[in-house]
Amino acid sequence: MRACRFMLIAGEPSGDQLASELVGAIRRAAPALGLEPSFVAAGGEHLAGAGAELLVDLTRHSVIGLWEAIRKYAAFRRIFDDLMRRALELRPDFVVGIDYGGFNLRFAKALRRRTRGTDWQPRIVQFVSPQVWASRPGRARVLEENHDLLLGILPFEKAWYARHAPGVPFEFVGHPLVDRHGGRRPEPRSVPGPARIVLLPGSRPGELERHLPVLLRALERIRQGFAVEARLVLPNASLADQARAIAGREGLAMPAAEVGGLSDALSAATLALASTGTVTLECAWYGVPTVALYRTSWSTYEIGRRLIRVKYLAMPNLLADGVVMPEFIQDAATPGAIAEAALALLRDPGALAESRAALGRVVDSLGLPGACDRAAAAILATARSL
Repeated sequence: MRACRFMLIAGEPSGDQLASELVGAIRRAAPALGLEPSFVAAGGEHLAGAGAELLVDLTRHSVIGLWEAIRKYAAFRRIFDDLMRRALELRPDFVVGIDYGGFNLRFAKALRRRTRGTDWQPRIVQFVSPQVWASRPGRARVLEENHDLLLGILPFEKAWYARHAPGVPFEFVGHPLVDRHGGRRPEPRSVPGPARIVLLPGSRPGELERHLPVLLRALERIRQGFAVEARLVLPNASLADQARAIAGREGLAMPAAEVGGLSDALSAATLALASTGTVTLECAWYGVPTVALYRTSWSTYEIGRRLIRVKYLAMPNLLADGVVMPEFIQDAATPGAIAEAALALLRDPGALAESRAALGRVVDSLGLPGACDRAAAAILATARSL
């Protein structure tokens, strides 16, 4: 067996989870090729749990928006330089960026520049395409010039790259969400009693700060017009503590903050109020009609408004190329607007059924199970020329 070292870089909790799944897939596939893999990583608890040697917990530095990134520039610069130093010391066979395009594309470019013309030529891979189809399409040139492989998880990306950046070595592997749920969508559960709403304000502190007060005020308005039970689901205890502090500061009534248990909450939900992030695909998977929102800093929004080229932010809307989830962005994301959209669904069983059917069609487009297995096979295929 030949030793084969991987360096993985994942800066978001969702990327950390995906990276850990990729580690498992590589471990399963590598022996058949005579390879014995080992892993070092910048990531979080999922990668550590998968057995990777964690060089830095990069998920602790997760940010959203330009202003937060600027405020943490010194920390990111230090992490970037330390990772580059470790890469040059360890000389891994593969450097795999998992999502986190702002950091990973810069790292790939710098690494390619440092190794060009040397006796160390690592395979540089990006798993999850940056959203070049939404903004700054010039980033595709960085991928073309520096990457040996780009692995996409959205079905429309292959055609986009074929049209706009045919030099990018792109493969569509399917969406990992399908694997996490065993490839089978749950049957809708009929839960007696009032309608059940799940609040999903986001997975980052900045999102929680901006979204939670809006959602709690929207919930107050919904309860004035419709009998509902509500659950607030957050991914970790730190965000739950922050949520309680926000509600106390704002003088708002808040459901008990639940840490984890998203699948259980969605499987019994009538409706979700959610940030436009990846959680909207979870809502789609469970067939939960959803009202989505997104708010950010003024500077980030103004810059983004000039750069973004897509009509929607919620991923189910992008995949459907139409509104299957009402979405409210920035100043439009008011408690009144969100409550009105939610009540329109809650009061109309036909609209709820139509929404569930549309979400089912979105999920059908995500591909077959086996995304990480296909990603591992594609990555390891490049090892033949090492």
